[in-house]
Amino acid sequence: MAKKSKIAKAKRQEALVAKYATLRKELKKKGDYQALAKLPRNASPVRLRNRDLLDGRPRGYLRKFGVSRVTFRQLALAGKIPGIKKASW
Repeated sequence: MAKKSKIAKAKRQEALVAKYATLRKELKKKGDYQALAKLPRNASPVRLRNRDLLDGRPRGYLRKFGVSRVTFRQLALAGKIPGIKKASW
């Protein structure tokens, strides 16, 4: 489980990226890199980090499911992810 402050920070960053998305797009189209540099650093989508939706773990993130490998395994073994079952051969 990630710290609550890290999860909150990630949410704030996502909101900031969404807020400045259209402005960033227009400035890039114009080629106005001076104005682009004056935007907040956290408004850049490159600075976002994918985190587990349930517990906020930053590493081992599986994009297809939106959770970390640890949470994925727990949910899969509990049968809570449709179409996923443990392999055996």
